[in-house]
Formats: sequence, structure tokens, C-alpha cells
Amino acid sequence: MLRRRFLMSAGALLTGTSCFLPSISKADTPPNLAQRLAAYAQSLRFEDLDEETIELAKTHLSDALGCGVAALRERPVEIARKVALAASGGQSASTVLGTRSRTGADMATFANGAAIRYYDLNDVYAGKEIGHPSDNIAACLAQAEAQGASGRELIVAIVLAYEIDCRLMDATSISQRGWDHPNFSLPAAALAAGKLMKLDNAALTQAVNLAINGHVALNQTRVQTISDWKGFADAEAARNGVFAATLAREGLSGPSPIFEGDAGFFAQLSGRFEIDAAMFGGRGRPFRIRDCSVKFYPAQALTQTAIKAGIDVARQAGGVDRITAVEIRTSHEGWSSAGKDAEKWAPETSGTADHSLPYVTARAMIDGDISVASYSKVALHEAKLRGLIKKIKVIDDPEMSKLYPRYYATVVSATRDDGKVFTTRVDDIAGSATRRMQRADFVAKFKKNVVPVLGVSSADEALDMLWGLELQSSVSEIFVPLTLTS
Repeated sequence: MLRRRFLMSAGALLTGTSCFLPSISKADTPPNLAQRLAAYAQSLRFEDLDEETIELAKTHLSDALGCGVAALRERPVEIARKVALAASGGQSASTVLGTRSRTGADMATFANGAAIRYYDLNDVYAGKEIGHPSDNIAACLAQAEAQGASGRELIVAIVLAYEIDCRLMDATSISQRGWDHPNFSLPAAALAAGKLMKLDNAALTQAVNLAINGHVALNQTRVQTISDWKGFADAEAARNGVFAATLAREGLSGPSPIFEGDAGFFAQLSGRFEIDAAMFGGRGRPFRIRDCSVKFYPAQALTQTAIKAGIDVARQAGGVDRITAVEIRTSHEGWSSAGKDAEKWAPETSGTADHSLPYVTARAMIDGDISVASYSKVALHEAKLRGLIKKIKVIDDPEMSKLYPRYYATVVSATRDDGKVFTTRVDDIAGSATRRMQRADFVAKFKKNVVPVLGVSSADEALDMLWGLELQSSVSEIFVPLTLTS
């Protein structure tokens, strides 16, 4: 019976219609969601991508790698790299970023994904859920190298991973139910890896089943005190996606139907939702990678506009010394993720601080910027900073919520000791999906991240390769200029 279902045409699988081959009973059940996602993954071709989408895949890849290089010397990233290389077991399929050494594709995915995510500076997407689709790039890179894939094949895998991840985030929110957004990366990474492995529909479906069932992630990662794991959760999801695709290639089956089953994704995590894979990107339809934002500041996505607004009101008030009260009006999503928890008002870790509206706004008001240095131990405990945070109030504003997810709008008001109030509203900033970066902007950000770690020549060499990615016969060379010298 299962085999019969995989004999259906790609069109029937994508739409969920009963377009069966004549020899198959029409009483058979329509394809489930995992099967429809698998059919879309198998059908996507480089020729389906328009020039703008190809450019976006390259620029977002450059952004992810730049973020990863910037974090290479951070201790948690070094730990991930050490563990990945120690676990090689003689495997030499995929390069670990920052080195000339290789390990298994799944462990390279983990180490490289941890680096990409560490500074919370990579891209972001907001639908009903918010997440970071570029976290799946590590899986695409590792599996592309392991399979000897071309630059074109890597581009297709990246676009596919973005499409699956973002469409799932469009369909439902799971964080409000206590689950973490990397649960959407599980099928995205599994399908992207499986695509590079040239798996058929049946195996791709099993990759989705296996990835989801065994690796469900809790949203405790992103509430209260935030640990090192915040930067690793999506790296682990991507690793599990690669591992699941590898198991599926060997013929292992997973629990099914993984979404619709009595104890499946719908029942346990999300509630029922509908997805029409026939409307996914390709053949003239836009891809979701177009709607992703690229972060300007190393901070949680919904704090980006608060940083800009905070800098402006502090300037208007003549500095923070005379400010007696600060009000931050944000969307419900901004309040819930960055302004609700008590720990956000006295952060003890960099992960808690970069997910804290009061912290990043106060830090920006004092310094006029937010950078990776904003989360040092000295910065976290500065008396002036802590004093300003005590004057801040974060408000869940329905008017800001109406603009989400298209805009991450924030209003910051500061009251001075003479009673004068200064207010700035910011709906979007450079890098937002509504104000997209161009290649020159990505070059500037890449060099800002890479040059201090590896130097100008390495940054230029890497960019030359990335801009010509569709012409590359192998992706391994991308890693060569991105190697630490000591």
C-alpha cells in the first residue's frame, strides 16, 4: 500500500488531489503532508529559480558564513568544533569551518551551524512563527560537500531549505505552546540534505518522519535565563536532519503519518494546519527567501527597531543622564519573546541580554550602537546600564501587533527630568524584508565580520568564490580562504 502511494504523480503529491495512476484504487488515501513536502523537494530544479532568487541564495550564504567566521574564537563555538572533529571516526566528508579538517556531514553541520548562529546576527523570517532559515545552510553546505555536489545543486538545496522552513512558519506558531522553532528546521534540513543525496520520494518522506519524531525541541531554550544552547538548538536540528536523511537512504523507516497521526506533530505540537505545496516557489511563483530579513545588529530580531529608536531618543534628550523614564511599545510577539521574563531585566548571560528589549535598548541608548562587545561581562554589569534598565517599561501594544509580521515596529519614548518627552517610532531598518540589503551591503557586512578574524585577502577570495557559486563544480573550495591560521 505504501509503495502505491509513492507511484502518484508529482502534481498529485503536491496538491493532495487524487490523481492516481489508473491501476491504483481511488479509495486509497491522499498523500500526507510529509509526502507532499517530499514531492516538492524532489521536483525542484535549478531551472525553476529566477535570477533574483539565485542572487539571494548567494548573498544569504555569504551572510551566514560571515557570521560563522566572526564567532570562530568564541568558547562555545570552539567546543562544538572540538567535539565535531573528535567524532570524525575516520570520516572525512565535510569541512569544519575555520579548519582544513573534515568530519562526518552531520557533525560538520552541527559545528558550522553553531558558529553561524552564535552571535544572533544571521537572517530571520517571521510568519506565524519566527525563526532563522539560514541555520539550515550548514546542513546544505556539509551535505553538498559530502556528495561532491556542484554550486548549482547547493543553491537549489538552500532555496529549498528556506522554502520548507518559512512555509511551516507561515502555517502555525508553536512557541506559544512551549515548543521551539527549530522543529521546523528538522524537515527543512532533512529534505535539503536528501535532495543533495538524490533520494526518491519514498526516502525523502522517511527522512522527514525520522527527523521530526526523534528530535522535538523545547522552547525553554528561549525563555528565562538563556544558555549557550540558544546558539546550538538549530544547529542540532540541522544535524538531525542530515542524520535522518542518511538513515532514510539506507532504507530505515520512520513513524507515519508524522504530522497527521494520532500522536503526531499536529496532535502534540501545533494543532492542525493546512499547507498547499502546489503554491510553493518555482515556475513563476515567488520563493520565501525573498521575504527574509538580514540583521543589522547582533540581537534578537524583534529588538532591531527598538535599538534604532532608542539611539534616536537618547540623542534627542541629550544623552541618558537626565532621562527619568523609558517606555518601549512593541508587538505581542516582541513583548513575549524579549520583554516578558524577569531575567531579561537583569541578564547574566550574553544570550539572555541579546534577547532582552530592556537591555539592548538601554545599551544602545548609552553607546549609540549594539555590537558583539555589547555583551561582555563588563557591559552586562555596568552600573549605568543597570540603572537605566530600572527606568524602562515594556508594553504589549496592539497597534504594533497589527503591523507584525510585515514590520517589527517599536515605539520608544524617553522622559527627561524637565518633563519633556521624546518619542521615536521605527517600523523597519536596513536589512528588513521591506528594506532589503543589496550585494554591496552584504559585502560590507561580510567584511566587517571576516576581516578582523582572517584578514582582507581571505575575505575577498571567499567573496569571489561565493559570487560565482553557480559556476563552481565543487563547493569544497569555499572553505579554503575561511581557515584560521592559528
